[in-house]
Amino acid sequence: MKKYIAHITPLNADKIGCEAHGTAEFTEDGDKLHVKVEMFDTPKNIEHWEHFHGFPDGKEAHVPTMAQDKNHDGFIDLPETEEVSGTTMVPLDDAPQDMNIPHDGYPVADENGHYEYEIDIPLEKLQAKFKDAFGTEDLQLDKRVVYVHGVPKDLKLPDTVGGCVMSYDAHTTLPIAAGKIEKA
Repeated sequence: MKKYIAHITPLNADKIGCEAHGTAEFTEDGDKLHVKVEMFDTPKNIEHWEHFHGFPDGKEAHVPTMAQDKNHDGFIDLPETEEVSGTTMVPLDDAPQDMNIPHDGYPVADENGHYEYEIDIPLEKLQAKFKDAFGTEDLQLDKRVVYVHGVPKDLKLPDTVGGCVMSYDAHTTLPIAAGKIEKA
């Protein structure tokens, strides 16, 4: 059994009015990957996309800092995270093994900005999809970063904030918290 944890800390907190934080735990046990995420102080009553990001070549991913705000608009948006965190890899949604990123199957925060997400992922199916996408079955969790995304649609974002994915705009994809996954 292999265990990993990410201590998830706020991103863009001064701009979004809350300090989203929590933990993500990953346990590889036989033929399954058990994932548990608990978040506090997220924007309330909305869906929050959550994924792990990384580099397909196995390079170490890191949590972004304001140094990644390349256009100096005060926000670290999704495209700006890629330099240090890589690409979106696996969604933490209703079916992670399908690796279907843009859809509405993610956790929704309650009226207090809290949510819990817990799932057992069939490891063989996830590894097969991961290999199709990234050329390896090795998830290398300890080289990845967990991201939580999503702000209310009525939050005014400058036009410089990027991150549109299909029909989803930057309100859906704006990172609100991130944490480096480490061996527990």
